[in-house]
Amino acid sequence: MAKRAQIKCINKNDRYNPYERITHVGGHVTSQWKITLDDAIARIENGEWEFFVGGGGLLTPEVNVIVAESPHGNKYLKTEADDREPNNLLSLPECP
Repeated sequence: MAKRAQIKCINKNDRYNPYERITHVGGHVTSQWKITLDDAIARIENGEWEFFVGGGGLLTPEVNVIVAESPHGNKYLKTEADDREPNNLLSLPECP
């Protein structure tokens, strides 16, 4: 069974392309964690982890993070469609 973790922060590079912008995701359960984008994608694809954002009640419901592929074939993370703006992941604070 996959472990489930809330993403609470991200690191971004200075690119404007949303498919290439996030470099790391992180959070904390019993201790702080941060992993690369490629590591997060691999953990989702091999069924080891499931990630989500939000989970703070009605104003910020829990939304699953999934792997998507850009038109150019680059894999990236995004949230499932929830009709909310701004982008759930790109609006998270920077990880330390």
